[in-house]
Amino acid sequence: MAENSGLDFGIGVDVDRVSEGGMVEGKVGDEDVLLTRRGSEFVAIGAHCTHYGGPLAQGLIVGDEIRCPLHHACFSVKTGEVLRNPAFDPIPCWRVEQVGNKVFVREKLPPAGAKLASRTEAEAHPELIVIVGGGAAGMAAAVTLRREGYQGPLTMLSADSDPPCDRPNLSKDYLSGGAPDDWMPLRPTDFLADQKIDLVLNARVASIDPQTKEVKVEGGKTYRFGALLLATGAEPITIPVPGADDSQLFYLRSWADARRMIKAATNAKQVLIVGSSFIGLEVAASLRQRGIAVHVAAKEGEPLERVLGKEIGKSIRELHEAHGVVFHRGETIARVEGRRAILTKGTVIEADFVVFGVGVRPSVALAETAGLKVDNGVVVDEFLETSAKGIFAAGDIARWPDARTGQHTRIEHWVVAERMGQTAARNMLGRRERFVAVPFFWTQHYDVAVKYIGHAEKWDAVESDGSPQSKDCAVTFKLADRVLAVATIGRDLENLKIEADMEARRSEIQ
Repeated sequence: MAENSGLDFGIGVDVDRVSEGGMVEGKVGDEDVLLTRRGSEFVAIGAHCTHYGGPLAQGLIVGDEIRCPLHHACFSVKTGEVLRNPAFDPIPCWRVEQVGNKVFVREKLPPAGAKLASRTEAEAHPELIVIVGGGAAGMAAAVTLRREGYQGPLTMLSADSDPPCDRPNLSKDYLSGGAPDDWMPLRPTDFLADQKIDLVLNARVASIDPQTKEVKVEGGKTYRFGALLLATGAEPITIPVPGADDSQLFYLRSWADARRMIKAATNAKQVLIVGSSFIGLEVAASLRQRGIAVHVAAKEGEPLERVLGKEIGKSIRELHEAHGVVFHRGETIARVEGRRAILTKGTVIEADFVVFGVGVRPSVALAETAGLKVDNGVVVDEFLETSAKGIFAAGDIARWPDARTGQHTRIEHWVVAERMGQTAARNMLGRRERFVAVPFFWTQHYDVAVKYIGHAEKWDAVESDGSPQSKDCAVTFKLADRVLAVATIGRDLENLKIEADMEARRSEIQ
């Protein structure tokens, strides 16, 4: 964590003020800057993450990377380049000069640009690349392909009516009213045009032929490909509700879903949420911030217990209850009669609409009909290539061999999807880069953020340090005395350090 010095780096700072590997925060003109030291070399970089402005001074330097404490975006300390999402834009860098015992931060340097592929590399690249899917993995892959020097035709086929958006924000700030529309696109339209990324919306793919290397879109248009990325994501699990009209039932997966829900919430007084998933409870928090009464019906004992354990689950429930949310545990919806939602134990709730948050399933129908290997997701190797050469998969649909557990794993996390997209992009260009990122996700409920690093589908021991109720804790999940995952509240730097430790131990696990 950096020292907040309040110094003006333009007029110089004593060399001894900046320790080896440490950070000092100061100013250059009106801009916040971090100064760090690597041996005899001094580096000056922007102090804020380009994802959501996270304070990099409270982050962590690991080797040549600086990592954001909010959502674990990684940047090069030397160039400011984005190394790992969720950030897409680089952080600025300044020229640094040492004169005697003083260090001066001079002019800002040009931003790190895309790599220029050599003639040999360019000739080895696929002639055409198609990405099926308009979510996190697809957009991360498209941006990475251009950054890594791919100059050929690049097409994204998205079934959505909107451009790729910041999906985690749909259930958080956007739904609560704290984020405007212009926050939501992952990349602006002019960026896509400048990068010659051909985004085709309302393009639902009908079939993929691995032999002829063709993708057919409903309506008849065909796209050829040299390499293909499947990033079709997941679909909400739907539940039939006797007596309900479609206009009363809501799912939250797309930007259009969120706008529809916001419109319905404008005059709503009370809402029923079915399921205590991350999406369901984030929606509950956002609707409460809009002043709407919220009931949650869920079969689980404690919300989120299956992922975060009983202790954090209980604290999240109590937090929601303190904000007025009413839980009906061990119940789900049975039927609807007008505005009356009847639960399985007979409880009647007057609801203006019903929101379902009962999980998702991977969208693998295209992969199945194309003859790709599918087993609880599209099975890929360590390079994210499917059973068909030249076809890769990333995001919620991909089930990859996790070096940490020795098992094939499929994870529905936003940051994981983006980082898979980055790795798949490099491998479509022939890099042969293994996907070894440590999984990470976050969830926000009112003023409480839970950060989770690693992955534990099951565990036989839980160790707690601190208290979730005090918003200061770390909960460790172990299996056979091995740390699989850690959830933290109020300990962002510790979460970053755990991630770095898991990365360092990767070779031991293999």
